[in-house]
Amino acid sequence: MVLFALAVAAPAFAADVARAEFRVCNGTQNLVGVAIGYRAQEGWITEGWWQVPATTCATLIEGELKSRYYYLYAEDAVRGGRWTGDVSMCVAENEFKIVGVQDCFARGYQKMGFKEYDTGRQGSWMVQLSDTPGTQESTN
Repeated sequence: MVLFALAVAAPAFAADVARAEFRVCNGTQNLVGVAIGYRAQEGWITEGWWQVPATTCATLIEGELKSRYYYLYAEDAVRGGRWTGDVSMCVAENEFKIVGVQDCFARGYQKMGFKEYDTGRQGSWMVQLSDTPGTQESTN
Protein backbone atom coordinates (compact mmCIF):
# COMPACT_ATOMS: atom_id res chain seq x y z
CA MET A 1 0.00 0.00 0.00
CA VAL A 2 1.25 3.47 -0.80
CA LEU A 3 1.49 5.68 2.28
CA PHE A 4 0.59 9.33 2.12
CA ALA A 5 1.10 12.36 4.31
CA LEU A 6 -1.90 14.39 5.34
CA ALA A 7 -0.76 17.96 5.39
CA VAL A 8 -1.79 20.38 8.10
CA ALA A 9 -5.41 21.39 8.11
CA ALA A 10 -5.73 25.08 8.70
CA PRO A 11 -8.40 27.69 8.92
CA ALA A 12 -9.06 28.97 5.43
CA PHE A 13 -9.22 32.73 5.27
CA ALA A 14 -9.83 34.86 2.20
CA ALA A 15 -8.68 38.45 2.36
CA ASP A 16 -11.34 39.68 -0.05
CA VAL A 17 -14.34 37.46 0.63
CA ALA A 18 -15.58 36.03 3.92
CA ARG A 19 -16.89 32.65 2.78
CA ALA A 20 -17.61 29.83 5.20
CA GLU A 21 -16.95 26.25 4.10
CA PHE A 22 -15.03 23.00 4.64
CA ARG A 23 -12.70 22.41 1.67
CA VAL A 24 -10.32 19.64 0.65
CA CYS A 25 -7.49 20.37 -1.76
CA ASN A 26 -5.78 17.57 -3.66
CA GLY A 27 -2.07 18.30 -3.95
CA THR A 28 -1.36 15.01 -5.73
CA GLN A 29 -1.18 14.19 -9.43
CA ASN A 30 -4.07 11.67 -9.18
CA LEU A 31 -7.84 11.72 -8.74
CA VAL A 32 -8.81 11.37 -5.05
CA GLY A 33 -12.15 10.22 -3.60
CA VAL A 34 -13.09 11.93 -0.32
CA ALA A 35 -15.63 11.15 2.42
CA ILE A 36 -16.53 13.32 5.41
CA GLY A 37 -18.08 12.53 8.79
CA TYR A 38 -19.72 14.81 11.34
CA ARG A 39 -22.23 14.92 14.19
CA ALA A 40 -25.67 16.24 13.23
CA GLN A 41 -29.06 16.50 14.92
CA GLU A 42 -30.03 13.00 13.71
CA GLY A 43 -26.71 11.49 14.91
CA TRP A 44 -23.40 10.67 13.26
CA ILE A 45 -23.39 11.18 9.49
CA THR A 46 -20.89 10.10 6.86
CA GLU A 47 -21.10 11.32 3.27
CA GLY A 48 -19.14 10.61 0.11
CA TRP A 49 -17.76 10.45 -2.46
CA TRP A 50 -16.40 13.75 -3.68
CA GLN A 51 -14.14 13.19 -6.67
CA VAL A 52 -11.30 15.71 -6.40
CA PRO A 53 -9.11 15.85 -9.53
CA ALA A 54 -5.34 16.39 -9.26
CA THR A 55 -4.26 19.83 -8.02
CA THR A 56 -7.82 21.08 -7.45
CA CYS A 57 -10.04 21.74 -4.44
CA ALA A 58 -13.60 20.70 -3.58
CA THR A 59 -16.04 22.20 -1.08
CA LEU A 60 -17.53 19.42 1.05
CA ILE A 61 -19.64 21.66 3.28
CA GLU A 62 -20.92 25.04 2.13
CA GLY A 63 -21.80 27.70 4.65
CA GLU A 64 -20.95 28.15 8.32
CA LEU A 65 -19.55 25.02 9.98
CA LYS A 66 -22.08 23.79 12.52
CA SER A 67 -19.84 21.28 14.32
CA ARG A 68 -16.49 21.75 15.95
CA TYR A 69 -15.19 18.34 14.86
CA TYR A 70 -15.16 16.93 11.33
CA TYR A 71 -13.71 13.63 10.12
CA LEU A 72 -12.06 12.89 6.80
CA TYR A 73 -11.16 9.77 4.82
CA ALA A 74 -9.70 9.81 1.30
CA GLU A 75 -8.45 7.33 -1.32
CA ASP A 76 -6.18 7.80 -4.30
CA ALA A 77 -8.24 6.44 -7.20
CA VAL A 78 -5.15 5.60 -9.27
CA ARG A 79 -2.53 4.28 -6.84
CA GLY A 80 -4.90 3.02 -4.15
CA GLY A 81 -3.26 4.90 -1.26
CA ARG A 82 -5.36 6.21 1.62
CA TRP A 83 -5.49 9.11 4.03
CA THR A 84 -6.89 7.62 7.24
CA GLY A 85 -7.25 8.16 10.97
CA ASP A 86 -8.32 6.40 14.15
CA VAL A 87 -12.07 7.14 14.18
CA SER A 88 -14.14 4.29 12.67
CA MET A 89 -17.05 5.32 10.47
CA CYS A 90 -19.11 3.72 7.70
CA VAL A 91 -18.64 4.22 3.96
CA ALA A 92 -20.30 2.71 0.90
CA GLU A 93 -18.92 1.71 -2.47
CA ASN A 94 -20.85 4.40 -4.39
CA GLU A 95 -22.28 7.81 -3.48
CA PHE A 96 -23.69 7.71 0.07
CA LYS A 97 -25.11 9.49 3.09
CA ILE A 98 -25.13 7.16 6.08
CA VAL A 99 -26.67 7.87 9.49
CA GLY A 100 -24.84 6.11 12.32
CA VAL A 101 -21.37 4.64 12.71
CA GLN A 102 -22.27 1.36 14.43
CA ASP A 103 -22.58 -2.08 12.80
CA CYS A 104 -21.20 -0.93 9.43
CA PHE A 105 -20.70 -4.47 8.08
CA ALA A 106 -24.10 -5.73 9.31
CA ARG A 107 -25.79 -2.82 7.52
CA GLY A 108 -23.98 -3.55 4.24
CA TYR A 109 -21.29 -0.89 4.51
CA GLN A 110 -17.51 -0.86 4.90
CA LYS A 111 -15.75 0.49 8.00
CA MET A 112 -12.87 2.93 7.49
CA GLY A 113 -10.68 5.00 9.78
CA PHE A 114 -11.36 8.73 9.53
CA LYS A 115 -9.00 11.47 10.74
CA GLU A 116 -10.45 13.95 13.24
CA TYR A 117 -10.14 17.70 12.68
CA ASP A 118 -10.85 20.13 15.51
CA THR A 119 -11.90 23.24 13.61
CA GLY A 120 -12.02 25.24 16.85
CA ARG A 121 -15.36 26.65 15.74
CA GLN A 122 -13.72 28.43 12.80
CA GLY A 123 -16.12 29.55 10.10
CA SER A 124 -14.03 27.85 7.39
CA TRP A 125 -11.51 25.03 7.20
CA MET A 126 -9.26 23.55 4.54
CA VAL A 127 -7.40 20.23 4.40
CA GLN A 128 -4.52 19.82 1.94
CA LEU A 129 -3.86 16.24 0.80
CA SER A 130 -0.29 15.52 -0.27
CA ASP A 131 1.65 12.46 -1.35
CA THR A 132 4.96 13.86 -0.08
CA PRO A 133 5.53 12.69 3.53
CA GLY A 134 6.13 15.58 5.90
CA THR A 135 4.78 18.24 3.54
CA GLN A 136 2.66 20.78 5.37
CA GLU A 137 0.72 23.60 3.81
CA SER A 138 -1.75 26.08 5.15
CA THR A 139 -3.90 28.75 3.60
CA ASN A 140 -4.15 32.21 5.09
